[in-house]
Amino acid sequence: MDEVAPPGVNINVPHSARIYDYWLSGKDNFAVDRAVGDAMLKAIPSLRYMAAENRKFVHRVARDLVEKEGIRQFLDIGTGIPTRPNLHEIAQGIRPEARVVYVDNDPIVLVHARALMISSEEGRSEYISADIRDPESILHNKDLRDALSFDEPIGLTLIAILMLIADEDDPWSKVDALRDAMPSGSVLAITHPTADFAPDEVHEAVAAATNAGMTLVARTEAEVRRFFGDWEMLDPGLVTVPSWRPDEPVDDPRSVYYWAGVARKP
Repeated sequence: MDEVAPPGVNINVPHSARIYDYWLSGKDNFAVDRAVGDAMLKAIPSLRYMAAENRKFVHRVARDLVEKEGIRQFLDIGTGIPTRPNLHEIAQGIRPEARVVYVDNDPIVLVHARALMISSEEGRSEYISADIRDPESILHNKDLRDALSFDEPIGLTLIAILMLIADEDDPWSKVDALRDAMPSGSVLAITHPTADFAPDEVHEAVAAATNAGMTLVARTEAEVRRFFGDWEMLDPGLVTVPSWRPDEPVDDPRSVYYWAGVARKP
């Protein structure tokens, strides 16, 4: 059966958001995405588990930033295809007045934007189409400025997105621009894949993505730490995804080949 895609979606080119959706057993992916996803799974059979753990991290970080760190508004860049509960559902479940702006540049995410924008009556949820490679286009977006107050702390979340920017495109400068624009008291949450624990497996998975024309970069602990600049790391620091404030004991902290951390702007 021929696959039918929404306008603007190229089903002949794999896309990271749709591959991630495939690993999470979603339905918004195509044969080309599943082919790359399967090739990466061959290299790292536990990638589905890792994707699920990244989602659990989003839930924990949203909950803790609202409950323990006083964050009432979020800027989530690299949103991906909606997987419930979404960040705003977690935040508004605790604080109905919480505001969230989602950012992505994939047309298929735009198709699902209405699902993202079902907000509580007291709060607000918006979606804007923009690319992290152009942080100014995000920061000066009218809808973003209408939804979020830059006079109050913002929770900036970059979950499994920076891996899509090559070193030569200087992802650190993109994050620097975003950090610089955040008001005092804001927090930055990042997850990022690494080859620190299983280099052969990760390099094979990266090669599978690269051979399909995608950019995918695994970075070291030191390289990921650079993204936080001089912001103060919150406990427990830069750790593996399952180890960041887990809800239950973690049997194998290195079972997920991703670093995770949250830092606060002075």
